[in-house]
Amino acid sequence: MKKTVIGVFASLIVIFTACNEEKKESKTIMNENKAHKDVVYQVFTRLFGNTNTTNKPWGTIEENGVGKFNDFTDKALEEIKDLGVTYIWYTGVPHHDVIGDYTKYGISNDDPDVVKGRAGSPYAVKDYYNVNPDLAVNVENRLEEFEALVERTHKNGMKVLIDIVPNHVARNYEGKTNPDGVEDFGATDNKNVVYDVNNNFYYNPGEAFQVPEWRDGYLPLGGENHPLADGEFDENPAKWTGNGSRASRPDVNDWYETVKINYGVSPEGKKDFNELPEGFDTKDYKAHFDFWQDKTVPSSWVKFKDIALYWTKKGVDGFRYDMAEMVPVEFWSYMNSAIKMVNPDAFLLAEVYNPDMYRSYIHSGKMDYLYDKVALYDTIKNIMQGHGFTDHIAGIQDYKADIEHNMLHFLENHDEQRIASPAFAGSAEKGKPAMVVSATISTSPTMIYFGQELGEPGAENAGFGSPTRTSIFDYVGVPTHQRWMNDGKFDGQKSTSEEKDLRDFYKRLLNFTIKSKALMGNYAEIHHYNRENLDNYTRKIFSFVRWSKNEKLIIISNFDDLVNYDLDLQIPSEIIKKWNLEDGSYVLEDQLYNTTKTNLIIENGIGTTNIKLDTLNSFIFKVID
Repeated sequence: MKKTVIGVFASLIVIFTACNEEKKESKTIMNENKAHKDVVYQVFTRLFGNTNTTNKPWGTIEENGVGKFNDFTDKALEEIKDLGVTYIWYTGVPHHDVIGDYTKYGISNDDPDVVKGRAGSPYAVKDYYNVNPDLAVNVENRLEEFEALVERTHKNGMKVLIDIVPNHVARNYEGKTNPDGVEDFGATDNKNVVYDVNNNFYYNPGEAFQVPEWRDGYLPLGGENHPLADGEFDENPAKWTGNGSRASRPDVNDWYETVKINYGVSPEGKKDFNELPEGFDTKDYKAHFDFWQDKTVPSSWVKFKDIALYWTKKGVDGFRYDMAEMVPVEFWSYMNSAIKMVNPDAFLLAEVYNPDMYRSYIHSGKMDYLYDKVALYDTIKNIMQGHGFTDHIAGIQDYKADIEHNMLHFLENHDEQRIASPAFAGSAEKGKPAMVVSATISTSPTMIYFGQELGEPGAENAGFGSPTRTSIFDYVGVPTHQRWMNDGKFDGQKSTSEEKDLRDFYKRLLNFTIKSKALMGNYAEIHHYNRENLDNYTRKIFSFVRWSKNEKLIIISNFDDLVNYDLDLQIPSEIIKKWNLEDGSYVLEDQLYNTTKTNLIIENGIGTTNIKLDTLNSFIFKVID
């Protein structure tokens, strides 16, 4: 899930631009504790193995098909690993609402009036101690099938991430498989008050919940007759909705399928829990863990901490936290430090969109990584669409130089439009220079979304929502991915030549990033230096350098889809000095395709190299010295 951040982004661009105007000096990025960059492959689990190509809007599981845990075979995982992946984020694993009858397995039916789509939102979790029954071949053994997937993933050299959504749960949360001693959410809440520190939910006493007033062409299940789609859902008193709406009848655009979790913050904003002492943002996770040991914390804190530790002990290597900024930072200190005490290497990734909160969630909340959406993704998207310029990129990196390693980069995920969609860039090729910059500009992890490497446009009308994003709410097939999957052979034999070429590009780039020492070392932009000194260096080009003790890289990308460039790119004297290079000639070898060589000529301490840069092309040149 995400919220609108255009206003924040627009304000920050002013800051970034001013930063560049005031100071053009290079920034240094170092992360010597990490051996290599990480690459996260986000996959929507129920879509990955689906070979059904029907794609009927609002189609049932029988009509449109669904993928299973078992579809991630050793061959499939080998191919993902070979792409240059170190982590797989299996999206949609915890048991969430679905429109399907699993009553013979002790699972209650879900009401379409509070379910988005037919397959349900993965962010309306119904039972945190089990997995989505749709994903199992044998529903009774669904948890064991997931555990086997974790084991297979590890065997194939990758680690596992799943979602935890602490801000909200499904409106009809029902912990049917809680471990012994685990109390359900809301089981002992005092429902006669709006708020109590140990209530799990917020209530509207004396008011019953009402389903939204349907409009804008939306009806549950597209208007199909269903015994439970009757415009009613029994919830009395009404609970507050996941996005914070306090209305007993939420709007159709609210997260009406979910209810907000109470973390001990009163409706007036008062925090009924201990806050972290001043200076605690500099303490490590062990100190944070110790801090909470003698503190009384709200009931919801304990419940979610126990959920995270449950999955950690099952071999899950980390979590992606949905809308983390809607939950107090003190809770993250409490839960993340507990996770780290069990697994110090846990990968903890949060969806946070407010730049003013980045450092708090990293340092005080003990997050490893946050989405770098505002403003890097937004800026690169504007450039790809043709109404933005590369001049802003360097300032963005300067603004967050102290936390650059913690800002995970992406160009697609389940919330964002597909690059190849006409509503985004209209061409997967336009993603290539953007991907090179995104994947190599910092020491942070890179994330791609399954199908991105094949140019998937997300054009299917699946039911709930609209095309441009691959549906996360309905049963659907993903055409480019299905061609690569080739009926479970996972060999790409049905892919088009364009899809094969694009996947080869991603494979080359991602594998380079996880092996390069320079990408875990220093960074300096040379973009503005060349903008000032070269007449034909435009705002459609971006260039920078990366280096470590034994590897020096010059990276340049052309975002222009109309113009080729013949440039005498310059490397400023301060970089040449840091590289300890003397006047003379040095060979540059491209690391992407290994077919291009040129020379770096250093005269009077300034480097120059002639580069012929075609449309939408990039080079990662390594200095051979």
